[in-house]
Amino acid sequence: MTDATSQGGARPSGPSTRLTAADSRTKKRNASEKRFRAYGLAAIGTGLFFLVVLLTSIISNGSTAFMQTFIEVPVYLDPEALDPNGNRDPADISKVSTFGYNPLIQNAVFEQVQDKGIATDYEDAGDMKALISASAAAQLRDRVIANPDLIGETVDFQILASSRVDGYLKGRVGRDSITQDRNIDAGHLDIVDALREDGTVHKSFNFAFITGADASESRPEQAGLGVSMLGSFFMMLVVLFLALPIGVAASIYLEEFAPQNKFTDFIEVNISNLAAVPSIVFGILGLAAFIQFAHLPQSAPLVGGLTLTLMTLPTIVISTRASLKAVPPSIRDAALGVGASKMQSVFHHVLPLAMPGILTGTIIGLAQALGETAPLLLIGMVGYIATNYPEGVISGFMSPNSAMPAQIYEWAKRADPAYYERAWGGIIILLVFLLVMNVIAIVLRRKFERRW
Repeated sequence: MTDATSQGGARPSGPSTRLTAADSRTKKRNASEKRFRAYGLAAIGTGLFFLVVLLTSIISNGSTAFMQTFIEVPVYLDPEALDPNGNRDPADISKVSTFGYNPLIQNAVFEQVQDKGIATDYEDAGDMKALISASAAAQLRDRVIANPDLIGETVDFQILASSRVDGYLKGRVGRDSITQDRNIDAGHLDIVDALREDGTVHKSFNFAFITGADASESRPEQAGLGVSMLGSFFMMLVVLFLALPIGVAASIYLEEFAPQNKFTDFIEVNISNLAAVPSIVFGILGLAAFIQFAHLPQSAPLVGGLTLTLMTLPTIVISTRASLKAVPPSIRDAALGVGASKMQSVFHHVLPLAMPGILTGTIIGLAQALGETAPLLLIGMVGYIATNYPEGVISGFMSPNSAMPAQIYEWAKRADPAYYERAWGGIIILLVFLLVMNVIAIVLRRKFERRW
């Protein structure tokens, strides 16, 4: 009989190991984990670096659009030029075109130069035209028509400076760059420097950039984003009141009530495919369906809203279905177990619990639609110059207008550098809108979020 204890007590040959000591394989795994973390941190750092570069570029190029150069001078409103009949009748005063106001403004600036004792080779008031915006006469005319009693008086008027003068004070235009410029020369810049020292020429916040309308190629200093912002607002109303109920209703039916068969599978596959279709395809669809077939007005926010609704619907349907699917089946079973109908269990229990995800997906879809340009290009909202505010709600939906991304695109392709500056400024405003919409989505999600 063999003694088993003597054989079992033999220790294995080879190096001894401890549980607390890492072997070579464990060290390799730890090293791989450290490298993976380093790669992740490097990727995050790279992304943040490019984000900072992008934001810095946008702010540095677009912040100057919120400042504008003005010339503040007293303007004598000559009755012989503005009201020859002397009856102060607004109908007669409105017959005087901007050509009658231009000499008054030019004389005012020329007299200011002479009163300040500024040495200049210019001997005619017409030479001051290069300093003054082409829109200054129209602004003075509107002020006189609104208040005819000003005729015959000397009124302090803040005149928009020309885009070249504005660019000179912002560093966009230099003395070297105007050697071939027929609109302004070095003598005009000498006058600007002298008038800037005593405050006659100054920069101030440009409210008109936020509230104003677009302008022609010759008046970039007057261009604003206000009318196109209103066009985007009316488009978003159309998208909200169509895409939200249709998308949520379709999602509820597909997720909760529709039978699982080949037809519903076909619908689900096509919804997923539509979410990946390029946005310009929806623009072609909107052009064919709403303008060529339904004969709706071209460039109208209603048509833009309908086109963006088609583009936004797949996003809302997918996000809503995901929110409904995230609700535990026990909620449905419990509601059905206490006698609730299928519809009661969905609308009284499932839908409220899925509401945070639905609202988040809807707002993200609206934010995506707000920044789209390609569909609007196909329905004509890029080529239209939005110069006037709509007269009412119906006009806001049906009258031709532009939208913020379309307006930015239009400014970016114009030749004058002042429009390029305004395009960057418009991007800042658009980013602010998108940031606000995403913050609203986060707040609503936190407010309506429930845990189970």
